[in-house]
Amino acid sequence: MQLGFIGLGVMGRPMALHLLRAGHQVAVWARRSASCRPLLDAGAVSCGSAAAVARRSQVVFTVVTAGSDVERVVFGVDGLAEGLAAGAILVDLSTIAPETARSLALRLSQRGVDMLDAPVSGGEQGAIAATLAIMVGGKAAALDRVRPLLELLGRKIVHVGDSGAGQVAKACNQMVMVAAIEAVAEALHLSRAAGVDPARVRQALAGGSAGSRVLEVMGGKMVERDFDAGVEARLHHKDYAVVIAEAHRLGVPLPVSGQVGQQLNALLAMGWGSFDTATLLRVLEAGRRSR
Repeated sequence: MQLGFIGLGVMGRPMALHLLRAGHQVAVWARRSASCRPLLDAGAVSCGSAAAVARRSQVVFTVVTAGSDVERVVFGVDGLAEGLAAGAILVDLSTIAPETARSLALRLSQRGVDMLDAPVSGGEQGAIAATLAIMVGGKAAALDRVRPLLELLGRKIVHVGDSGAGQVAKACNQMVMVAAIEAVAEALHLSRAAGVDPARVRQALAGGSAGSRVLEVMGGKMVERDFDAGVEARLHHKDYAVVIAEAHRLGVPLPVSGQVGQQLNALLAMGWGSFDTATLLRVLEAGRRSR
């Protein structure tokens, strides 16, 4: 197929490479031309704008940071909307607010273009290994058309519901995952304060009902004090802003998520947003030292 891909960062680059290696034609554009180089070396076609990518593509994938970025790429000057033909599909893999996804889908539908909000979970390693979980909102018929492409990127693809439903699922995913990271940080912080080796506590927990992927990976980073970013904490902070805003819009109480959001606020206030979210442990440690 003739495909387009915009957003060639840590997540987007390996995903676009999977599509290329499967034999599809992939057109790319990036604000920083250097981001395109690995794709061009693999056979992608360089375009001068998002609109140019759209003119060459039956399906366009986007994976950018925030809702405003998606809006700009789609409806900004030389945006995708200027080049997408009726019958084309936009698959947005970004994590954005459900209301933004619904609004974009409605505006594109008026041009005869389908949009799927299809945020992913699994991080950089999941993108590289093509084992991502993909949560899809939008028309089932549009998903049927692109499912073979998504199967090149992820291991589990779930059609959650209409437009925006994929983003609701991703918000729920982030709630559970980051709350678990905070819980692991608090457990290891408590163990150290009690004079017990956090590494051995983590080992003990891993064999019981508290065992989890978060305990394995993030707990391991905390024990090793490896705070280099797998996913930068500022991105989880951005995602939690989506969670809290959606809860406010719906009038839904989220007491645990509210507390975790405040810990992420503290992390950013301390200037640690470019570090891994395992840095939530350091936030707890800083609070203890200040007393």
